[in-house]
Amino acid sequence: MILVRAPNHTWWGGTAPLDEIQYIDYGTDPSAMVALAGSDEVDLNYESTGEYIDILDGLGWKKFEAVTASTIVARFNSASSELYKEKSVRQALQLSVDLQVVLELGYNGLGTTAENHHACPVHPEYAELPKQTVNPEGLKPALEAAGLADTEFELISLDDGWEAATSDAIAAQMRDAGANVKRTVMPGSTFWNDWQKYPFSSTTWNHRPLAVQNMSLAYTSTGSWNETGMANPDFDAAMAKALSLADADARREVMVTLETILQDEGYIVQPFWRSLFRHAKENVVGVDMHPSFEHHHYKWSLA
Repeated sequence: MILVRAPNHTWWGGTAPLDEIQYIDYGTDPSAMVALAGSDEVDLNYESTGEYIDILDGLGWKKFEAVTASTIVARFNSASSELYKEKSVRQALQLSVDLQVVLELGYNGLGTTAENHHACPVHPEYAELPKQTVNPEGLKPALEAAGLADTEFELISLDDGWEAATSDAIAAQMRDAGANVKRTVMPGSTFWNDWQKYPFSSTTWNHRPLAVQNMSLAYTSTGSWNETGMANPDFDAAMAKALSLADADARREVMVTLETILQDEGYIVQPFWRSLFRHAKENVVGVDMHPSFEHHHYKWSLA
């Protein structure tokens, strides 16, 4: 997604408010955006990711960063596939992946490692749990015990740069631990048609101010965006209690239960929290990178 200056926009000194802003979608390949930036055809981009951050830095564009609770989740769906019905299988797959390695390979280290429970340290109710132990040696025995030693697991992802790279890193570690993992990469026009139904896929989740906002949508039995099929009555009850508490300190006590259940269920491999980046030409004024990708147009102008 690219932002460009309105055609034939003129001004006389100082800064000029933008009376027209054009959004042009060039697809999911970040190289198209970089090519346009290099040829001076755009003033501002929607987001900078991966190696393209350094490239845009090298063009002399200004960089803006926001530390956020934006993330990517590779999740197993027990509702659409028998492969992920057994908790022991989900747990072994989850713990075969070193999240720090995924951060480095999938997102160039531009964030912080997550903890497989979708609550971020920037959330006011975040509760710190004991660190999980990566256990790739436990995957093969778990698959053998479940009769899945020779089964092919398919990890589906969007073709957008860092999302595909992150999913590749997750699949590679599972293969190294003894699983047979196939990778399938889809364009957005196909991927989003059935994103909640895939047996094993990765999806991005944007920043929300509170941990319970994403967790209630994604992991309760009635969650409208539940892509795991998880239906844990203890989790549902704890979430109902957490949502009733306005005080973050009181809610944090319940978060210990929520985070622990989600980790223990093994439904997700959630590798990192993303720092978000955007670039703009030197003459663009009033722009920043918002944690939720908000665009405050009334602040924007050209110098």
